[in-house]
Amino acid sequence: MSSRDAILGRVRRALADVRQDGTPPVPEGPGRDSWYDQVVRRDYLREHGDRSVGQTVDLLAENLADYRAIVHRCTDDELSDTLMRLLAERGSGTVLVPPGLPPYWLKAVDATRVHDRARSTPHELDRVDSVVTGCAVAVAETGTIVLDGSPDQGRRRITLVPDHHICVVRVPDQVVSSVPRALERLDPSRPLTWISGPSATSDIELDRVEGVHGPRTLEVVLVG
Repeated sequence: MSSRDAILGRVRRALADVRQDGTPPVPEGPGRDSWYDQVVRRDYLREHGDRSVGQTVDLLAENLADYRAIVHRCTDDELSDTLMRLLAERGSGTVLVPPGLPPYWLKAVDATRVHDRARSTPHELDRVDSVVTGCAVAVAETGTIVLDGSPDQGRRRITLVPDHHICVVRVPDQVVSSVPRALERLDPSRPLTWISGPSATSDIELDRVEGVHGPRTLEVVLVG
């Protein structure tokens, strides 16, 4: 008996005395998506308000800043110099590089490149000063950046362990208004990381502590 069979067996025994209603069971296999389309209501708003592209990007910048991310804007031609300046201001001697990061992004950067390797330990990643990545999509209404593990973003842990993360967002191609619009673009089978500002938490006294579960500093570069 597999672990799956054992768990499902326990669930069935626990539900043995529960009265059945008229809800059809969720099918397994190819029919699952069509079942959800028939049963799950999807008549909610896809986005709130009617905004232009420029207004959507401005809303993203505003909400990113509200979450204490540091927002920068530049053109594609200015991107390499912008990243050089941000890393220099941070004093970063090493920068972690995902395998598919466009080479010209860091052509002006003097910091030592550290490549993402499967054998890298958390302690090794913690010694890296900064990490630079792209993103999958950015959500304006929530100020959220989504990573999906694509080659320009690398594995999830390289954006969770280093203390400084610079994320590059293509404007307007990677910017959407709302979470439903973002979900339309994302593959749920990929390792999705949703980031709303730098990592932070608060204790019962509401004292904010940053850098608990990820980078203490998040900088977002909007490239248009």
